Amino acid sequence: MFQLTPAATQEILASALRSDAAGMALRVAARQGPDGAIEYGMGFDEVRERDESLQFGDLTVLMGAPSRDLLASTVLDLVETAPGELNFVFSRIDPAESEQPASEKAPGVCGSGCGCGS
Repeated sequence: MFQLTPAATQEILASALRSDAAGMALRVAARQGPDGAIEYGMGFDEVRERDESLQFGDLTVLMGAPSRDLLASTVLDLVETAPGELNFVFSRIDPAESEQPASEKAPGVCGSGCGCGS
């Protein structure tokens, strides 16, 4: 199941307020790139037909059908990727390793341009 850390949830909600997107849902998406790597994206959006909707506190997260399988074992976290630099990181997890912090898993960094105001 897709997971979102409390730190990521707080920053996304704060970003929504800063960008006049308060009350909007966050859409997360994933696709397999030509080299086999998974590419991630996110941005504020409205609900569409056939979306899966997940609730994380006051934040609604949407996933379209094409992304569901790729996001099923993924955690979205906010981590310090360099001193003083915070970025959203998508990490694939093995369900058997669910106790390991997201920051210690193989990341897919989502920096600026995500549409989330990071």
